[in-house]
Amino acid sequence: MAAFNALRASFFALLLLLLCTSPASAYNRRACQAPTRNPLNGCPHGTLLVGPAQKFTSVQAAVLSLGNATTAATILILPGNYTEQVNVTRQGPLTLLGQTSHPNDATKNSVNILWHNATGTATTGTYDNAYTSVLTIAPTFNASATGSGPSGTPVEAGTPFGSFNFRVYNLNLINDYLPYSAGPSLALSMSYANAGFYYSQFLSYQDTVYVGKLGNAYMYGCIVGGQTDFFYGFGTLWVTDSRIELRGCGGGITAWKGTNTSFVNHYGVYIHNGVVEKANTTLNITHQCALGRPWNAQHRSIFANNYLDDSIKPSG
Repeated sequence: MAAFNALRASFFALLLLLLCTSPASAYNRRACQAPTRNPLNGCPHGTLLVGPAQKFTSVQAAVLSLGNATTAATILILPGNYTEQVNVTRQGPLTLLGQTSHPNDATKNSVNILWHNATGTATTGTYDNAYTSVLTIAPTFNASATGSGPSGTPVEAGTPFGSFNFRVYNLNLINDYLPYSAGPSLALSMSYANAGFYYSQFLSYQDTVYVGKLGNAYMYGCIVGGQTDFFYGFGTLWVTDSRIELRGCGGGITAWKGTNTSFVNHYGVYIHNGVVEKANTTLNITHQCALGRPWNAQHRSIFANNYLDDSIKPSG
C-alpha cells in the first residue's frame, strides 16, 4: 500500500505539472470542441481542422504537416469514421480533440479512428505488435516495438525522448480485426513519451493498450475494452474513474513486465476508482476472468477501489 500511495502522489504531481504547462490550459476546451458554424471558434490560434472536404481529410496528414517541432499544436477532428493508422513521432506538445457536444462523456463520442490488423494469426503471419496499432506515440519504430523476453526489442543508444506532453480528448480508437481475440491487435501503442487520455475509448480484443519502455500514461474518464491481456507493457499507466469492459476472458486483464533497473521498479499498471464489468449482459463469463497475468518477477499491476462484477475469478 505504501508503494501504491507513493505512485499515486507522483502521478498526480506529474498531472498537475502537465495541466499547468499544457496548451490545453490556455483555452476553453468545451468551446473549441462544441459544434459551431465555424468549427474552430474557441480553439487556440493555429489549430488544424480534420474532416471531410477539409484541407486535412485524415488525422495522419495533419500530424505530418506539423513536422518535428517542439512548439505546441492542437488538432480538432470533426465527427466521422477515419480508417487509418496515426503515428506521432514529434517531441512538441500535441493535443487531439474530437468535436462533441458532450466533452465529459466518452459514451457519446462521435469521432472513430479505425484500423483492422493483428499479428500472430494464420492469415496475417507474425510480425511485431507495433505494426498493428491504431495510434502510435513514439520517437522511433524500435522504441515502439514490443519484441520478446524480459527486455523486449533493444532501443538504440541516444534515442531521444518522444512527445513530452501528448493529449487526446473524446476519440474512439478501435482495432476491429475480428470480433474476438485472434492475436495482438492494438488500439494504442506508446513508448518514450508522456501522454494523457481523457473521455476516450480504446477498443480491441487482444493487447488493446500498450505502454512500452519509458512510457508514462494517464487515463481519466475512459472506456477500455478487451478480452486478452488488454493492458500490457513495460512502462507506467494510471487509469482512474474509467470503465474496463470485459469482451470475453483470456489471459488476464493486465499483462505487465518490468525490467531489471538500478532503481526501485515502479513501472506497472494502476487501475483506480473505476468499474470492471462485462461489456454486455449476454456474455456468459461468470468467475472466468483474471485480473492479471505476470510476464516476469518485476510485474506490477494494482486494482484499488474499483467495482468488480461477477466476471472476475473469486481468487482475483
